[in-house]
Amino acid sequence: MVQEKELISKIVWRLMPFLGVLYLIAYIDRQNVSYAKLEMVGALGMSEYAYGLGASLFFIGYFLFEVPSNLFLTRFGASRWFARIMISWGIVTIALAYTQNATMFYILRFLLGVCEAGFFPGVLYLLTLWFPKDYRGRMVGLFMIFSALANAVGAPVGGMLLDLDGLLGLAGWEWVFLATGVPAVLAGIVTLFYLDDTPEKAKFLTEDEKRWLHDRLARENSGMEEHADNGFKALVNPRVLLMALCYIGFPLAAYGLSYWLPTIVKGFGVSNTTNGFINIIPWVIVALALWVVPAAADRAESKTPYIVIPAFIGAASLALSAIFTNPTLQFAFLCIAAAGIFAGQPVFWSLPSRFLRGAGAAAGIAAINSVGNLGGFIAQNVVPWIRDSTGSTILPMVFLAVCLAVAGVLVIIVGRMMAARQAASA
Repeated sequence: MVQEKELISKIVWRLMPFLGVLYLIAYIDRQNVSYAKLEMVGALGMSEYAYGLGASLFFIGYFLFEVPSNLFLTRFGASRWFARIMISWGIVTIALAYTQNATMFYILRFLLGVCEAGFFPGVLYLLTLWFPKDYRGRMVGLFMIFSALANAVGAPVGGMLLDLDGLLGLAGWEWVFLATGVPAVLAGIVTLFYLDDTPEKAKFLTEDEKRWLHDRLARENSGMEEHADNGFKALVNPRVLLMALCYIGFPLAAYGLSYWLPTIVKGFGVSNTTNGFINIIPWVIVALALWVVPAAADRAESKTPYIVIPAFIGAASLALSAIFTNPTLQFAFLCIAAAGIFAGQPVFWSLPSRFLRGAGAAAGIAAINSVGNLGGFIAQNVVPWIRDSTGSTILPMVFLAVCLAVAGVLVIIVGRMMAARQAASA
């Protein structure tokens, strides 16, 4: 007889550390521009706004190719498709080290978004194939903890790489891209041989375990919408569009904060390496919140409070960081804000799988993430524009606070609308 906890534990240990390491590499490659910026702006003769525009083009490529990428995942399988994603984005990241001008920077950042598109929503879709719904919030939270670790690891590493300026004739910002691109290529090769596409193909599960998991997921998926005949139908599913609208404020606040944290800390008058180590603090707090909040939400019937309460705490903290001028207080509020921004997101991502499955789930999750991640494009253009216009690194936090608070309100409204619709169809 299959023991549920033992089976889930076996799957967790097989999948989550590996997927987490891949996400760690992905997130470092996505955020390395925030550290390279400290020297790259001057080296290429760019303004803060021009650099922010180039950095944000990542999200345009990401937006355009995310849904097709997730549908290719359902066709080719996770191992081959994730390997393709990682190898290609690693190559583009390495190429960024040889950027000669703003135009080349813009092209490569766009291509990086094209290459990485589909990775995060692909993992979210993969988790729906491996875990019953009662575990998904915690699994997404566990997966996202590696994004916090990436920021924590990337912070001191980014600072130390910048301080390698001149080694082997390379600038510090060039070392940032070289040292973060190579691991992605190597990890992509490993992925091809390590990752199992589905539970049915997993060699580490017994036949009884595969049967139990299949039956459990089949019962949970019974009666749900199926868009497998055309995954692109999810793009016009009203609930998918509403969730995308709700989600956009979260990555907007997250990328705005992570993009500017190194710049804010640099204003304290510290070295690049010290800057990196100081930036570990908020992401350790985020990692703790990413475990505590989703674990509590999985045990609760109503998920909405576990999304909106952290969002409102994050918004208030962002606002307070702009009000107080004491650097220590500013940094403390930004640490709390970071936790608030991220803590509710795993709970949010447990919702789409409640009304989508198959190719529809792959496309729907990708659509929500791609539209939502346009918040990153907005953040990396509007935040530098506010910075250039006002000369302040703190006033942009007010803009992020408002966006995050609006996202929390939208989650409440949409949650009530979806609950009413489910009650009416019951």
